[in-house]
Amino acid sequence: MKDLQQPIRHMKINSTMTVNQLVNEMGGAALGAGRLAEAVDIYEAMILDKTTKFFGLSGAMTPAGMRLIIKDLIKENYIDVLVTTGANLVHDLIEAFGGFHCKGTSQIDDVELRNQEINRIFDVFLSETHFTIFENRILDILDDIDKKEMGVRELLTEIGLRVENSILGTAAKKDVPVFCPAISDSAIGLQAWLYTQTQKLNVDTFRDMREFMDICYNAKKTGAMFIGGGVPKNFILQSMIVTPKSFDYAIQLTTDSPEAGGLSGATLSEAKSWGKVAERAREVTVYGDATISLPIIVAAVIERMGH
Repeated sequence: MKDLQQPIRHMKINSTMTVNQLVNEMGGAALGAGRLAEAVDIYEAMILDKTTKFFGLSGAMTPAGMRLIIKDLIKENYIDVLVTTGANLVHDLIEAFGGFHCKGTSQIDDVELRNQEINRIFDVFLSETHFTIFENRILDILDDIDKKEMGVRELLTEIGLRVENSILGTAAKKDVPVFCPAISDSAIGLQAWLYTQTQKLNVDTFRDMREFMDICYNAKKTGAMFIGGGVPKNFILQSMIVTPKSFDYAIQLTTDSPEAGGLSGATLSEAKSWGKVAERAREVTVYGDATISLPIIVAAVIERMGH
């Protein structure tokens, strides 16, 4: 068997090694270390192969401290299409508006937090006052936007043009489309709905589909990085059902297991049965907290790329 010709190479650590050198050591190991090293190899190949790079962002990534990584990936042209949840955009905008998240603890009286108007995301705290600022700023931005018919992607671009220090602002400047299929499931959607009760705002939630499918059809090669699962993962993968193509590269960072049948834990190999991921695609799933694995993967790849 071929696998018996690849003995485990035990990791050697020293005090001066770089992130990429650490990852290279992990490449000789198995289990999570081997998978993480493989993810770095695949992400590097995805970039060097000049693929159209899709990035699915789920989970509490921006409140947990990942927002600058996403911004920098967009700046360095490592993301061509971003698909994310409304929550990640909301928490990014809160910081762009001058708000901030605090490190707390999960071992706390949540009723007391409620009395103090502090919201908790596991061990991340956010004062309700920052949401108030967010709500006021979003309503002002919506008031400033041309009321022509638009899709969600166009709405997010308009917001980005008015909030430079944000993921949306960086994406707008780099002409990277940001899709948020479940925008109504967020404070942006809630505030937009409240706005429509007294003002005009014409947003077609289906309009994005044509633009997204055109991107998929026109891409010569495709690669996808999935942080978590949920709507962003499915929105990206489902595009390949209606195109004659499949993803050539795919990486998934998740804490979910596949046994329950949920998409967030579904393996990328399973996606091959649907024709979403190519039969001979380079793919790997890294099991673990993405706030650990994503920074390591990005740091190693940008070191290799010389950035």
